[in-house]
Amino acid sequence: MDDIGEIEKRLWSSADNLRANSNFASNEYFLPVMGLIFLRHAYSRFLKVRAEIEPALPKRAGQTRALTKEDFSGRGAIYLQPTAQFDHLAALPDSADRAKAIIAAMESIEGDYDSLAGTLPKSEYTELDNDVLGNLLRVFNDPALQKANGDVFGRIYEYFLTQFADLKAHDGGEFFTPVSLVQLIVNVIEPEHGKVLDPACGSGGMFVQSAHFIESLKKDPTKSVTFYGMEKNPTTIRLAKMNLAVHGLEGRISKAISYYEDSHELVGKADFVMANPPFNVDEIDADKIRRDPRLPYGLPGVNNKGKVSNGNYVWISYFDAYLSGKGRAGFVMSSQASSASGQEATVRRDLIKSGHVDAMVSIRGNFFYTRSVPCELWFLNKDRPKAHADKILMLDARGVYRKVTRRIFDFSPEQLANLTAIVWLYRGQSDRFLALVTNHLQTATEAGRAALEPLDNFLKSLAGVEKTIASVGNGKKPAALTEIASLAKKLRKEAGDFRDATTAVESNWAKAKRDNKTLHVSAESIATYAERGHVLAKDIDHVTKMLSRLTDSAEPNGKGTRDAKQVIKALEEMRGLAADALNRVRHFARHAHWLQLRFPEAKLRDVDGLVKLVDFKILDANDWSLSPGRYVGVAPQEIDEDFDFDETMREIHSELEELNAESVELASQIASNLELLL
Repeated sequence: MDDIGEIEKRLWSSADNLRANSNFASNEYFLPVMGLIFLRHAYSRFLKVRAEIEPALPKRAGQTRALTKEDFSGRGAIYLQPTAQFDHLAALPDSADRAKAIIAAMESIEGDYDSLAGTLPKSEYTELDNDVLGNLLRVFNDPALQKANGDVFGRIYEYFLTQFADLKAHDGGEFFTPVSLVQLIVNVIEPEHGKVLDPACGSGGMFVQSAHFIESLKKDPTKSVTFYGMEKNPTTIRLAKMNLAVHGLEGRISKAISYYEDSHELVGKADFVMANPPFNVDEIDADKIRRDPRLPYGLPGVNNKGKVSNGNYVWISYFDAYLSGKGRAGFVMSSQASSASGQEATVRRDLIKSGHVDAMVSIRGNFFYTRSVPCELWFLNKDRPKAHADKILMLDARGVYRKVTRRIFDFSPEQLANLTAIVWLYRGQSDRFLALVTNHLQTATEAGRAALEPLDNFLKSLAGVEKTIASVGNGKKPAALTEIASLAKKLRKEAGDFRDATTAVESNWAKAKRDNKTLHVSAESIATYAERGHVLAKDIDHVTKMLSRLTDSAEPNGKGTRDAKQVIKALEEMRGLAADALNRVRHFARHAHWLQLRFPEAKLRDVDGLVKLVDFKILDANDWSLSPGRYVGVAPQEIDEDFDFDETMREIHSELEELNAESVELASQIASNLELLL
């Protein structure tokens, strides 16, 4: 579904609006909402699999055998009894007790599947108003979603987890690791077989993204890996189990305090370890873990209260100990850990000397919903090639990000792929690097062809607008229209040239080889073509703005003014579609350029401000620090050719309005709290 992003926002807005109009806080509301998404998703998968099963069901005396739970085994779906199917729940009349019906549905699922026993929300629904429940059921039975597949609902589940994390609706939001960071971890360690462990599994995001990665390899995650998780919070465990079920997965998730328990007994047995543990914990009882086999490098510092001064290196040691002889680990860690002093530095030195530390990646602040501090991704590998035995890859990704909101950043899919490509070069996988460059350029050429239709639609609309505008002002031809007509003529010629260039670029690209030298030549040609499209997009914006200003300056009740404003509104929509389509060509061409500029030979090399391969001698001279920024240097200043002053001012104005609104809300809360104290 191309418009899934808009659907996600609409669903969230509807659900959040219902919350706002009830007596529930977000921490009371989120679990029932997630439960309904689970039910709706389970129903989508049920319908899909049922359609595959029913034609093959045996018949006896003209009657088709009824469906059973066993029919759905191994098909990534669960069997739903009639009263647990979402259409039944959504169709309940207002007179029905919806909470009772939903609880019965949840109980029937738990009765059929032991792995979900005690997991699904039930009693929480008795606290919700019957009309509110009816509205929620209708929200998640949106007509646009009634034929959606399971992948769509899996994404919606993840989107709602993200939004509730932003609200800190549960456990301070720490149950959720940003998808961008999880995807980068998955891309680097490639968990596609064996035992996958997350000792601080939260809502199970590491497992879900691992499954997506395995599916991208055309393999079945349920047959390729076994997921093991540990989590101390019972509610978070429920979220994780539902998250797995939503994606057709199962996992062995146990309630455990990972500092003191190894509930799956996986020391030395895990093929992959992934985690986002709590940072800087200072309440771990040192005596309880002093002889723990998961601490091969000994305890980090202990304070005078008998507590571990900082738990970061307890976690790091545990992750290393869990790995098998060929295991890989990827985890999020506080930036403080990579250069910590004292006993922590001793543990770090011994870990580095073991040869298990493979790579370090610095991430800028604002990637998390619950904290704005920067962090680092650590990667361990017990089966490193001999060439890397005394070297560590240092990658400073703080300059790579996409701004999602004023407070939240992430990686775009292309940025994520480019960062992963650097790791491929580190591993000597130049073929994968070249395949990514090829993919960027291929997508750019395809985007050029796709841009022609919205471009033609804009030009047709423009012709109609010019005619309508000419009638504005009681029959007098506006003076500015002459200039606009000249610009429009120029625009049509540019569009014709772009169409001709599209055919030529496609032809040349189809015949070009995919070796590194030829890809550089192709990239240069496609970049020139992309810049032509970018200029065209800017001219489209310019002529549209001129027409809009001309209409705005017309007499409010002048002849044809109303018609002119209507056609301008339609033109604005066409402008957006055409300009976005044209700029996509440049977007992908520039990502190919980003890679080729930094790694022109398709081989790893040091790049100022980005990456450096650092040997143990340099590490020793720097107190065995693992902070990439200490080694990679500073990137040269880049001039932003696309800096738009007007757009930047609009963003600043919008941000100021948001901050003002927050200040008013905070002032109201403070006043309310003071009243309670008086």
